[in-house]
Amino acid sequence: MTKLPGLIGFAVFIVSCNSGNPGTMNNTADSVTAAIAAKDSILEIHKATALANVQAFSSGKMDLAFRDVAADVVDYGDGMSAPVKGKDSIVAMVKAYMSAFPDFKGDNYLVVGDGNHVAVFGDYSGTFKNPLMGMKPTGKSFKYRDVDLFTFNDAGQITEHRSVQSVKTLMDMIGAKMK
Repeated sequence: MTKLPGLIGFAVFIVSCNSGNPGTMNNTADSVTAAIAAKDSILEIHKATALANVQAFSSGKMDLAFRDVAADVVDYGDGMSAPVKGKDSIVAMVKAYMSAFPDFKGDNYLVVGDGNHVAVFGDYSGTFKNPLMGMKPTGKSFKYRDVDLFTFNDAGQITEHRSVQSVKTLMDMIGAKMK
């Protein structure tokens, strides 16, 4: 209730600023509406791109997973180790991961976003069947909920990726020890 006088004052100010030019208020409202619609449209494209990326990754389609990724992308993972920089380096890392967990899959996606940031929530699972970074496969499986956080540039490309789930959680589930 204490904000009501301030809001009324702001509204009176806007109206008084535009009172000498009929139609300006409508033009301003139309411009604001158009800007919001454009922003929402870009966000929907970003959300669709992020979801397509995660789905392609889950189905092992690396060419599709990296189609909308900038060459200078940075993968921060869960923040526990050094970021991986560059599309080629990240592709190599992902291929090694997918080889170690050939049955990797994700589902039950929820996509949310704001501006140039998009989060994709999903349930992920896989079995450690092949060597990974010097670790011998254990044959054990993992299943967890994770969130992939994407940042987009003005060209609609993914420039950053972060993961919420800890690598340690995955290693504990599959019985592996990092060297």
